[in-house]
Amino acid sequence: MWGRVRRASAAALLAVGLTAGCATFPDNGPREWQEQIEGAGELGGIPRVPESADPRTPPPSAQQSPQGGPPPEPQPCDDPDPAVVETCLEPVGAVAVLPDGVSALVAERTTGRVLRVERGTDPELVATVAVDASGGGGLTGLVLSPSYAEDRLVYAYATTPEDNRVLLIAEGEPPKPLLTGIPRGASNNGGALGVDVDGSLLVATGDAGGADPASLAGKLLRIDTFGRPAIGNPDPASPVLSSGLTAPGGVCVNPATTAAWVTDRAGTQDVLHLVVPGPLGPPAWTWPDRPGVAGCVAQFDVVAVAQTVATSLFVLRTDPVTTAFTATETQLAGVYGRLAAAAPGPDGLIWLGTVNKDGGVPVPSDDRVVVLPPVASGGQSRA
Repeated sequence: MWGRVRRASAAALLAVGLTAGCATFPDNGPREWQEQIEGAGELGGIPRVPESADPRTPPPSAQQSPQGGPPPEPQPCDDPDPAVVETCLEPVGAVAVLPDGVSALVAERTTGRVLRVERGTDPELVATVAVDASGGGGLTGLVLSPSYAEDRLVYAYATTPEDNRVLLIAEGEPPKPLLTGIPRGASNNGGALGVDVDGSLLVATGDAGGADPASLAGKLLRIDTFGRPAIGNPDPASPVLSSGLTAPGGVCVNPATTAAWVTDRAGTQDVLHLVVPGPLGPPAWTWPDRPGVAGCVAQFDVVAVAQTVATSLFVLRTDPVTTAFTATETQLAGVYGRLAAAAPGPDGLIWLGTVNKDGGVPVPSDDRVVVLPPVASGGQSRA
């Protein structure tokens, strides 16, 4: 199955490698980041949710006192930004947008809480996962079941005192282990989850500070919804699809092209890999300045990467046929602080979560969940 699904992407990679003399990007190896013109392209700067773009999510209006006097003083968790969906959370480890497009499940990395959030309502506790947040671990992955509309199931990636593991969360029931025994260590315990185009789960695991290469650490796993190796893996008896990860921050799949991407904070640079079966080769993109790549969203001709250290959203535009990069943009620089979680909504909106309480400079309403319009076509080419 994997061979059939990924054949187009593999052919595209070959085409990129053979194409010479490209005016904008050489296609013969990793690309290094260079400073871009912020706000260039059709976005024209920081994207915001237009006040009239979606009648389901109007911006908050000023409240008058019963006597007609001035509005009450804003509370610490109030945020007037119409793009902000929820405030005063603990560091957001992951976001999974619900099918209605106006609410989402949010994982708090350090508390293990899974909350349902929606603008204008109080967060609703869905589940609590017992986690050990040391070494970058905790609750760092969250995705809906491929058949969520029927089964209402959610999958999570968590660090426990014993290991890193994938958990199954059902409404009204305690989380149940699905895949256990992923090594944990003094560092690089975080992981990420994605859903492949065939409904299998993609699980990016950290190397736990240098675990045994033969273990499940530092791998991209591909399993079915029962935790078994997915059909089409290189070794039918193994959940391992690819190897060579260090501290992955996000997994994202482009439903239009079937290309799967994984971000990683490697030893000397941050990288973006186009997923292929077997050992991961040279990265598709590199950031030598190590901006802290985290969650990602892949749409038709765009890969958007949340950056924690750089406090921005980095947008790579791709050729949808060859997956070659054609332009880059930096968005939201410094606007919401340290961005980590990223997830697409069913309507194309991009949901982001912040981790300003985890090494940043939090404002009174942090940490927050933010929803933004889709990234527009166009962009600033890189020579």
